Amino acid sequence: MRLDDYLDASLIDMNLKDGTKFEVIEALLDRLVAAGKVQDRERALHDVIEREKYLSTGFENGLAVPHAKTEAVSEMAMAFGLNRKGIDFDSLDGKPTHFVFLLLSPMHTGGPHIQILALIARNFQKPEIVERFRKASSVEEVIELLKAFK
Repeated sequence: MRLDDYLDASLIDMNLKDGTKFEVIEALLDRLVAAGKVQDRERALHDVIEREKYLSTGFENGLAVPHAKTEAVSEMAMAFGLNRKGIDFDSLDGKPTHFVFLLLSPMHTGGPHIQILALIARNFQKPEIVERFRKASSVEEVIELLKAFK
């Protein structure tokens, strides 16, 4: 499974706006909507926010992966955003979040949803990966980094 199979240039925001974690989720969701990946924006937003209220998806090392299984998509969809300043995402380590992956999966998808979450989390435990994302200056560079995820 490769993350770059789910992310193209239109789904990557190199200058994710400042705001609350919910505003950031909306900004990434709007990219998915514009790309035709989401059939029901309000349903998707509701499902992600409800999941986020249950337990924050802000991890360590500046990573957040808000996600939900939802009837708003017919296939897995993902967007990525980079915020250099940092966003308060109620992360596990209490530090600002710089890297946000929004993942939406159809209700019936189990394995691939969990596999992608694990792939992202595993790679962001590596300091060299975190540093390379922090230094990334273009969408193309991010896509190349994602291709290397194992």
